[in-house]
Amino acid sequence: MANIKNLKKDINYVLGDIIEAVYLFEMSTTGKPTPETNALIDEAIASFDTLIAKVNAKNVENKKAHFKQINADLEQAANQLVAKINELQ
Repeated sequence: MANIKNLKKDINYVLGDIIEAVYLFEMSTTGKPTPETNALIDEAIASFDTLIAKVNAKNVENKKAHFKQINADLEQAANQLVAKINELQ
C-alpha cells in the first residue's frame, strides 16, 4: 500500500506546484487573478479530483496496470497544464 500512498503524494505535489506556478505568474504580471489563470487553477483542481478518484477505485481487475495508467494520466495532465501556463507569458 506504500505505492498508493506515494502516488497520492505525487498527485498532490505535482498539481500543487502547478497551482503555485499560476499564482507566481499572477503576482509577477497583473498582481491579481485573471479569468485565464482562474480557469487553469480550476482545471488543475479538477484533474486532482479525477486522479484521486481513480486511485481510490476499489473494483479494479489489474491493479498494477491501473496504477501505471494513473501515473501516465498524471504526467499527461501536468504537461498540458504547464504548456498552458507557458502560453500565458
